[in-house]
Amino acid sequence: MAGSDAVVRVRLIEGGSLPAYADRIGQVYADVFSSPPWNEDRSTGALYVERLAADAGRPGFTAALALEADTVGGFATAWTTPRTFPSGRSYGPVAEALGPDRTAAWLCGGLEVNELAVAPAARGTGLGAALLSAVTETAPDGRCWLLTYAHAEAALGFYRRAGWHPVPVSIPRRPGLVVLLGPDHPAAAGLALR
Repeated sequence: MAGSDAVVRVRLIEGGSLPAYADRIGQVYADVFSSPPWNEDRSTGALYVERLAADAGRPGFTAALALEADTVGGFATAWTTPRTFPSGRSYGPVAEALGPDRTAAWLCGGLEVNELAVAPAARGTGLGAALLSAVTETAPDGRCWLLTYAHAEAALGFYRRAGWHPVPVSIPRRPGLVVLLGPDHPAAAGLALR
């Protein structure tokens, strides 16, 4: 992002408007997730853009972009977790760790933050917090959650500073996976006491 005189706006973007920003979102994704601790191949930026097009059709989908003129400095996406909790990807092990009652009460129907990425040049400017706030401000009853990994120490520290609460469970078959509940999540008060 440009110097301190630049005006950066965080805007919510409708799913149908995302294709106009697809290349720039893919670039930010590649810049962020090809670096440590993620170390993904840079080609995952293009794969993410393909996945994003499908994700935009999910119920409750929301996206926020940090924009300075035509430059995307970061993005965040979220959607409503289905009432029938998914079983693919990391969902199955998360449900197993939390058990059916906590999964239903804490996650189902809540807002799941799927991705948050801030371009390396824009870090430390408050964009991450603004993006996270933009996509979670309408979380039903404050019920928002996300997954990250303990080895992503900077990301985990960021979420903790933003008031998110790690759930103290070990996720089977996903070592180091961490479930975090948003600052206003009704179950977060009980976690803060531990």
